[in-house]
Amino acid sequence: MKTPTLAIVIPCYNEELCIKSTVEKLFLVLDDLIAKNKILPDSYLYLVDDGSKDSTWEIITDLHRGNKRIKAARFIRNYGNQKALLAGLEGVNAIGCDCAVTIDADLQQDEWTIEKFIDEFMNGFDIVSGIRNNRKTDSFLKKYTALCFYKLMNILGAKIPANHSDYRLVSKHALDILSQYKENYLFLRGFFYEAGLKTSYVHFDVKPRMAGESKFNYLKLMGLALNGITSYSVAPLRFVTVLGFCLAFFGLLVGLETVFEKIFFHNSPNGWATAIILLCIFGGIQLFCLGIIGEYVGQVFREVKARPRYIKEKELI
Repeated sequence: MKTPTLAIVIPCYNEELCIKSTVEKLFLVLDDLIAKNKILPDSYLYLVDDGSKDSTWEIITDLHRGNKRIKAARFIRNYGNQKALLAGLEGVNAIGCDCAVTIDADLQQDEWTIEKFIDEFMNGFDIVSGIRNNRKTDSFLKKYTALCFYKLMNILGAKIPANHSDYRLVSKHALDILSQYKENYLFLRGFFYEAGLKTSYVHFDVKPRMAGESKFNYLKLMGLALNGITSYSVAPLRFVTVLGFCLAFFGLLVGLETVFEKIFFHNSPNGWATAIILLCIFGGIQLFCLGIIGEYVGQVFREVKARPRYIKEKELI
């Protein structure tokens, strides 16, 4: 396989405190790989400003003026991390590259692991996914909710490995396949599993954040999880169907038992407390099931409108 051109995609949102340092560190990695003849000298960075409200875009613009290997795009507003990743991958595919790596702007992921990604790519893998060695930098709540999410996704059929992240390498072939997926709320971790391409895994360490705070709060993470579940599995809808059948069957048995006692033992049903408890339980289950159905209806609603995934305000190439 010939020496590839590498593009590194970096989504950014309010990263004025660390973006310059991030670019400098990533160029150290690129220059080291070029010196080892593992990538071509025309390899580059592609930054996606996800509608930052600070001076992130101004800093990126200055960096681009000084080095044309820095390319960038700016969203007209904030669309979210997944849209920024998608825009970056589509952007580098349009510019041209043999493979692309996505990495966070705070460089908590070990940037030197990119060399291992390239080695696996040269061994013929179209997708090389980064797996965290541990979650020591996460809070207790974030750590165990993340593990629960991965277990749930595996139960529902999307075999996403635990501690998987959006730190990955994808080949030009994978980018071409990605361009055929037009859904608005594409869940990238699910897509790269579903594509069925030859995949390898590389483990990496997570470092403390250089500056600023994480832009992923619990609400955003929950939204990402719900999008992943509703995008890649109908198992919750089947669960609602089975649950509804079981409750109906239970109600039929209770009804038959009541009629039997009335006819043969002349007993009137007692227990107002029991009736109220059962009504509350069944009412809660019904609302829960309606919520699951509502998530799928909402997903369909967002997709059928066919609005653009994102709108670029500017692009620097």
